[in-house]
Amino acid sequence: MEESASGIAIASQNFPDCHFIQASIYDSPKAELLNAFDIVISVEVIKHLFYPRELVRLARKCLKPGGHLIMTTPYHGYLKNLILALSGKMDNHFSVLWDGGHIKFFSVKSLSELLETEGYTNIQFKFAGRLPYLWKSTLCCASIAEK
Repeated sequence: MEESASGIAIASQNFPDCHFIQASIYDSPKAELLNAFDIVISVEVIKHLFYPRELVRLARKCLKPGGHLIMTTPYHGYLKNLILALSGKMDNHFSVLWDGGHIKFFSVKSLSELLETEGYTNIQFKFAGRLPYLWKSTLCCASIAEK
């Protein structure tokens, strides 16, 4: 699923055997998408959304019972943010001057709270890149209950 026509065109050109749907996470999903997927994957999207709760709500609607949401977002732990602040690099990292840039920044705690309030369970995290606790990326997997 991609909102922009140009995004669909690029994806279709690079992955001709895949089916892409032009739609917004803010719209009601098409009936054929409801309870249709074992896994929903969202890579580096949630950080760009004004209403990130809508992403996890839509994923939940599209997942089959027992399905999994897998998503990635930049890592923003307390130690990393403290080091950014002390090193004077906070303004570069959290720049408000980057058009189309990041809108929301998630910690393990805030992403867990979001998922829990939307009914997800078995929330697990893995991290990648750089040094421990200064990681670049967070990978999160969460489940919805089987009916």
